[in-house]
Amino acid sequence: MSLSRRTAARSVRMLGVTAASAALALSAAGTALACDISEFSASAACDGAKGLITVTDKDPSGVPAEVTVFLENNGGDLRQVGAAQPVEGSKKGVTISFAEDWEPGAIYRIHVKAVKNEKVLVDLDIPGNLTTPSKSCKADDTSTPSTTPSSTPSDSTTTPPPAETATPSASDSASDSAAPAPSASNAPSAAVQESNLAETGAGSNTGLIVGIAAVLVAVGGGAVFFGMRRRGSSQR
Repeated sequence: MSLSRRTAARSVRMLGVTAASAALALSAAGTALACDISEFSASAACDGAKGLITVTDKDPSGVPAEVTVFLENNGGDLRQVGAAQPVEGSKKGVTISFAEDWEPGAIYRIHVKAVKNEKVLVDLDIPGNLTTPSKSCKADDTSTPSTTPSSTPSDSTTTPPPAETATPSASDSASDSAAPAPSASNAPSAAVQESNLAETGAGSNTGLIVGIAAVLVAVGGGAVFFGMRRRGSSQR
């Protein structure tokens, strides 16, 4: 009886050790499958001239998580970038993007919160934050301003300002054609006639001269008449 009890006790102990090791293995497997902050990463990228902040979740358990991005300034949050986005990771990785026109050398804080069965598994920031590259996305789009100035000269060439200057030339030609008409009817023709009348003696002074000559003729005739009458009376 004592041997059987000893063997039973040994078997019970072996079963207890096996159960304990199995429990430890299950707990280790559970912690290995749990979500961890090390499975999240972030980077700054460009989509053409627009900036993006991408966050990748490589959690193989696919625990639902919420990612929030903040722009930092002197160690504090300056503003939140967009709204928080949900993500469920995979072994290959699941990526979400935040539209942000980031400046070169800017610092962003990425916060991850993962909850499963009302239990918070992760509520941390990605270590080291995120520093954007030294070259912005807008630098790749420098070719566009060169096209806009080239369009402006074409617009200036389409407008025809010389056509407007041609119309005054027509009016000037009309005024030039009308100018000789007044010159034909000018007063110099009358002045020429007056000079001709002065040369022929038909002016206003000729009448005065004729009157004086008539008076002199009358006086001379009277003097001759009286002289002849005196001579006749003396001879008688």
